[in-house]
Amino acid sequence: MRSLLVIHLHSDHVSEQTHAVSSWQAGPEHLLESNGYLTLPCRNESEIKQLILNADAAILNIPVGTISMWGGRLEQAKAVPLLWWCSAESALSSTEACEADVTVDGILTPSMAAHELNWALHFSAKRFFERQHWQSERKQLTARLEERKWIDMAKGILGEVNGIPEAEAYDVLRKKAMNERKRIVDVAISIVKAQQMLKA
Repeated sequence: MRSLLVIHLHSDHVSEQTHAVSSWQAGPEHLLESNGYLTLPCRNESEIKQLILNADAAILNIPVGTISMWGGRLEQAKAVPLLWWCSAESALSSTEACEADVTVDGILTPSMAAHELNWALHFSAKRFFERQHWQSERKQLTARLEERKWIDMAKGILGEVNGIPEAEAYDVLRKKAMNERKRIVDVAISIVKAQQMLKA
């Protein structure tokens, strides 16, 4: 992790003048660059979309309450570890959102020593990959549950129409899928939708 996108965005809770001063004078650039990291500072969405492609992680110098929104936008462009820059100003502007459900992979602070920064970045990358793996597994599980739902409905329809138990209905469904060289779920969906059309 050598190239870090540093995002500075204006907040409703912090005046524009205060935010501009804190973003550049107390921002993470100096700490990161003095420890050998390349920073890609940006202040608006168009810059973010361009620079995120070359970044290994994103440092969010924004109030906690806006992290979820910007994290989602970043994820659409490129999934990278998200770290929050917890300066005195960003911590103060985030007190109202301290109970918010926010997904970050790590936190950086202005007082970090070099070894603390390196470990924070290391563990945030590890946490990010674990989070990505968990999200992938969750999507797969959700997809399987959705497929099971269609198959169960199709079995019920076939069982009712043919007067056979569900186990036999599943065999009919499976054989039909093999004959048509389709996935069982695709055949199941077509059966359920055909029945829904007939009922309409």
